[in-house]
Amino acid sequence: MSQLLLSYSKILEIVGDLVKVYVPEPDSNTTGSIGFGDLAIIENPLDPSQLPALAQVIEMDRDKISLQVFSGTKGLSTQASIRFLGHSMQVAFSTNILGRAFSGVGVPIDAGPDLKEEPHIEIDGPTVNPARRVLASRMIRTDVPMIDIFNTLVESQKIPIFSVAGEPYNQLLAQIGAHADADIIVFGGIGLIFDDYYFFKKAFEDAGVLAKTVMYVHLGSDPTVEALLVPDMALAVAERFAVDEGKRVLVLLTDMTAYADALKEVGVAMEHVPSNRGYIGDLYSQLARRYEKACDYKGAGSVTILSVTTMPGDDVTHPVPDNTGYITEGQFYLHDGVLDPFGSLSRLKQHVIGKVTREDHGQIMNTMVRFYASAQDAQQKQAMSFELTEYDHRLLRFGDLFRRRFMDINVTIPLEKALDLCWKTLAECFEAEELLMKQDLVDKYFPVASQRS
Repeated sequence: MSQLLLSYSKILEIVGDLVKVYVPEPDSNTTGSIGFGDLAIIENPLDPSQLPALAQVIEMDRDKISLQVFSGTKGLSTQASIRFLGHSMQVAFSTNILGRAFSGVGVPIDAGPDLKEEPHIEIDGPTVNPARRVLASRMIRTDVPMIDIFNTLVESQKIPIFSVAGEPYNQLLAQIGAHADADIIVFGGIGLIFDDYYFFKKAFEDAGVLAKTVMYVHLGSDPTVEALLVPDMALAVAERFAVDEGKRVLVLLTDMTAYADALKEVGVAMEHVPSNRGYIGDLYSQLARRYEKACDYKGAGSVTILSVTTMPGDDVTHPVPDNTGYITEGQFYLHDGVLDPFGSLSRLKQHVIGKVTREDHGQIMNTMVRFYASAQDAQQKQAMSFELTEYDHRLLRFGDLFRRRFMDINVTIPLEKALDLCWKTLAECFEAEELLMKQDLVDKYFPVASQRS
């Protein structure tokens, strides 16, 4: 008889949302096997009216199997029976999921039609064969000047937004999703309040991109285990759109620190030995397994991952941002409501700047940052009551224009217009000979009539 058809009722213990059950090791007369990550159905014989609970195998120790119950173990008896389904978590995949919103277990939460009859895919597949990866060479436009000009987002890149609680990182993420030139947007929300979910949905709807967006949402009131499934669902669907449909997919995840906290909570319940600040010992591997789904596929589409990672206490050495920094290809640093040009970094931008963007992109990027650094020095001199020169006053004016025109995350402008605005801003504050740029670029792009007053 197949082991997957048998029902097991010898529950050893129930701790939190975990159930440990005794499952005899299969013998020669038993076919089928139970694997890590497989799903199981738990039925409570003491309350036939109670719907069966869905659970997932999260640990196997010979004849002892630990299950994480999605809906929690409240009201569950040790006399319950367990039946294994023989497959891991699956999620619906077809073009019909576009424009839809799902919970952390893949159930529609938008009052739309059920998708049970649609094809399903497993969410825990391996990372892509390295032989299918190609070098990143295409840009994803976001219309956010601090990204497009100074830290360009490149297809197949995996990059976080480092920030702290209270900063408008969700607003920035929604703005990027609304204006990004990707074919498909896959959103994964972890530990959101309902207002955040509604904000993202309305932002995508108002921007007219909801029809090419699919959302997987774990609310703060949902079971912890669902938080662990959201990134896997989002990335599995993104990968399939890229490989099978040849789409350029942008995955937006918020907040990966909430994901790491969910891992820690499950690890504590399973009595695993904690590592740095109580987090699980394989935190790096768990994060890397998700981020490495970012890929530009040879002969197909691409998956790009942009995530939010909050830093408790603005501490970049916290285990989550610290491990993330070793995996990803740079970071966007959001603080005081603006993207910091000094703390932000895109390690792949050199693959596209001046190659798929305008010839003056690299020069204007470096010049603007150089003058803004000088403006910061002039601002410190002013704060310390030093006497300012006429050039210092021009630097201060430039710094103010730079913050208002480029650093404000509410600013939305296409790349070419943003580059033209850079030249205009420089002309308002400096003479052409003060720029120290290639003369042919100055002759071509610097406004003829200086607008500096």
